[in-house]
Amino acid sequence: MSTPTDRNRLDEEASPYLRQHADNPVNWQPWDERALETAREHDVPIFLSVGYSACHWCHVMEEESFEDEAIAAQLNENFVPIKVDREERPDLDSVYQTVCQLVTGRGGWPLSAWLTPKGEPFYVGTYFPPEPRRNTPGFGDLLENVAASWNDPDERAEMAQRAAKWTSAARENLEDVPDPSDAAAPDDDLLIDAADAAVRGADREHGGFGRSGPKFPQEARVRICLTAHERTGRDVYREVAAETLDAMANGGMYDQVGGGFHRYATDRDWTVPHFEKMLYDNAELPRLYLDGYAATGDERYRTVARETFDFLERELQHDDGGLFSTLDAQSTPPEDADAPPAERDDEEGAFYVWTPDAVDAAVDDETTATLARERFGVTERGNFEGDTVLTLAEDVATLAERHDLDESAVRDRLADARGALFDARAERPRPRRDEKILGGWNGLAISALAQGDLVLDGDRAASAEAALSFVREHLWDADRKRLARRYKDGDVAGEGYLEDYAFLARGALDLYGVTGEVDHLAFARELADVIVEAFYDDAAGTLYFTPADGETLVARPQELRDQSTPSSVGVAVDVLGALDPFSTDDEYRAVAERVVETHGETIRTSPLEHASLALAADGLRHGRPEITVAADAVPAGWRRTLGQRYLPGRLLAPRPPTAAGLATWLDALGLDEAPPVWAGRAARDGEATIYACRNRTCSPPETDLNAALEWLAENA
Repeated sequence: MSTPTDRNRLDEEASPYLRQHADNPVNWQPWDERALETAREHDVPIFLSVGYSACHWCHVMEEESFEDEAIAAQLNENFVPIKVDREERPDLDSVYQTVCQLVTGRGGWPLSAWLTPKGEPFYVGTYFPPEPRRNTPGFGDLLENVAASWNDPDERAEMAQRAAKWTSAARENLEDVPDPSDAAAPDDDLLIDAADAAVRGADREHGGFGRSGPKFPQEARVRICLTAHERTGRDVYREVAAETLDAMANGGMYDQVGGGFHRYATDRDWTVPHFEKMLYDNAELPRLYLDGYAATGDERYRTVARETFDFLERELQHDDGGLFSTLDAQSTPPEDADAPPAERDDEEGAFYVWTPDAVDAAVDDETTATLARERFGVTERGNFEGDTVLTLAEDVATLAERHDLDESAVRDRLADARGALFDARAERPRPRRDEKILGGWNGLAISALAQGDLVLDGDRAASAEAALSFVREHLWDADRKRLARRYKDGDVAGEGYLEDYAFLARGALDLYGVTGEVDHLAFARELADVIVEAFYDDAAGTLYFTPADGETLVARPQELRDQSTPSSVGVAVDVLGALDPFSTDDEYRAVAERVVETHGETIRTSPLEHASLALAADGLRHGRPEITVAADAVPAGWRRTLGQRYLPGRLLAPRPPTAAGLATWLDALGLDEAPPVWAGRAARDGEATIYACRNRTCSPPETDLNAALEWLAENA
């Protein structure tokens, strides 16, 4: 029998996730016009499978179904099977994931969707086992039933009606905006209402939000609590934030040996993680811990951020500066390292888990090994399939008393043990690394590293600048003023999405703030201009995820909610608001305010679902603290103080000390006059001078940073 597709085409793709499926007997196609035309020409449905490289259940479904010859024959004969990397095509994932959530009440990966040749979905789900299991249909049976229904005229008509209904629901959910007559920005109470909701939903026993697992980081919710505490002084907000930060740092979601965070915890008490490591988590979380350090003074948070940056630079940074996307959850167990490749079965968490014998073998000194086992909770029983995910199970004071040692001696021994465990673990087979470099995710990391440079005494800007330089060289088309989505081994593909422009603009702006390099600011403005030009729809009053001239899908999504990454609309609104003081017109602010007004009722009704957007709306309403420093360089003591002071939404705006120097910057930015953040704010008497402002009301020029910060506190 002839088949719609004649071969698996994924060997032509650069995506590591797609290439993992290039040897499947399924005739996988990438999402492109050729595949879509094949479905139309042969009048067969599309089977769409969406996943990503570090996805555990994606690998399971591949092994169970996509490597099965019989199932492959069904797919090849009756469908155009298309495989999509969600990290390369988040727009497609957004559309069909939304349908899955609307129809089934849940979503996730792998995402499995059956589509008409026009791309309209008529059956959706996530993971399907090869045979029926616990009320879930078997994948083979499902393929047979869908194919039979497609070829039955009556059932096919029913499919078409369902596809039209689901597509309409997707458009309503993703694309439509509220009636303009209902548009109004949230009021002054938004932040406190959001913080109160976060407190009500907090797990006060185990930290985090919700009373069961799985538990996700929820960075924006923690930031809402920290901001509300800074504004009101109410201790409960800080307590909820600290409980969450402590729980994540002390549990198994944090890599106690190598630093960095796993994706999420599978349980209520943060013990067992889902083991993949994502760039976006290891960008947003250290930034949150730096905020936590500034808000509470807890040195542990500073250490967690530093160790996470060490992990980023050691394990996710390209030699030329860009940052890779993920580390897989699975790897070959150490005991199978010497087995032939065909006999190795990768296991989730194998690189990270320990047994008492493994600790004793790695740590030479018996007492030190005992301390390590007790500190990290390593037991014969274990806490994960007979092995142990390391957590901070005992505190130093308890160990010191139990072993009759000074606390300083215990700390020294534990540091030695941690180094020995790190060295021993380095000999194990490593998880696969997805070496895609995504502009948006790099933007998140650049922001975090820039903040780290300020808080961690100036040792991270070089990595941030290397990442930004890489993205600008490989993904930014300076002639077209457009970003590409992905770089992999010299191959550049895909148009950038709103998240790419927004995350990268914020990263470039933050990096300018700590380095004083005006070129970073100029790039942030270029990206903001594209946000307004290509993603903002004035008639709808909103920002879409895809550019106006991008590929037409069955729905044009907006990303209002925080998901695994911050809401791209929320970050875009925030960065447009932050760039407004650097502009001589009000276009950036006008767009930001219009978007907040359009979605005001949505934000008010469910601020925690839209936490990043709620924070951005609050920043527009209350104003952000602006700190202009007129100097050749921000004094080291000032940098240290600013890094230790919690100023939510702070905008650091260095400028040359003289009018002549500023004129050079204005030329670089293409401005005819000084924007508000710099106008009239030169250095005084040849000394570094600071101007603290909020809502375009400023302190007197100060050469004493503390005096300027006092003014900010009094004018909050």
